[in-house]
Amino acid sequence: MAKKILLIEDEEIMLNLLQRKLTQENYEVLIARDGQEGLEVMEKELPDLVLLDIIMPKKGGFEVMEEMGKIPKLKNIPVIIVSNSGQPVELDRARKLGAKDWLIKTEFDPQEVIDKVVKQIGK
Repeated sequence: MAKKILLIEDEEIMLNLLQRKLTQENYEVLIARDGQEGLEVMEKELPDLVLLDIIMPKKGGFEVMEEMGKIPKLKNIPVIIVSNSGQPVELDRARKLGAKDWLIKTEFDPQEVIDKVVKQIGK
């Protein structure tokens, strides 16, 4: 059975790029366009991994991770942050909240995303 990845991202271009790449690699991709929707999809679908943007409408990535930490069935889902910013203070906060890895939007190539996903949950 295909592993499920929830993509929580509000930029359409990024969303389409990641969705296409992950689908090519035979992952099942779920989509949410803001943090609130992301949490709702997470509760219903229990994905194997979450790719999470930090700055989004309704609820940002840090708030999503704080919420996940309070919900037993969500708190162990690995999170990879996908953000425009690579500020050390943000990286540190994300790690403290349990992020497993980090991608900076302007710097990564799609294969790097796949490598990081595989590292966390396998094929």
